[in-house]
Amino acid sequence: MPLLHRIARKDHAAIAFTLDGALCEGRAGDTLLSAILNRTDSLRRTEFTGELRAGFCQMGACQDCWVATETGERLRACTTPLQPGMRIVTGVGRAA
Repeated sequence: MPLLHRIARKDHAAIAFTLDGALCEGRAGDTLLSAILNRTDSLRRTEFTGELRAGFCQMGACQDCWVATETGERLRACTTPLQPGMRIVTGVGRAA
């Protein structure tokens, strides 16, 4: 179940991306964090305890929102704009 529910930007252009091997859709203007949390309830697992995380500060300071591309590039989901065709791995989903 998604953590977020979209109430704005419903009419913005759809942007396709892949999340942990699953085809997903965000909207123009979304950050990776908002696109991911409109799809699922968590972003990643903490490397310390394995607990689920969903970002914290929403401005890139806490570094709680790290995700990776399928090629291994690390991205801060809260400050990275969603781009068409992104292939994101969170460490939570089936391809992680």
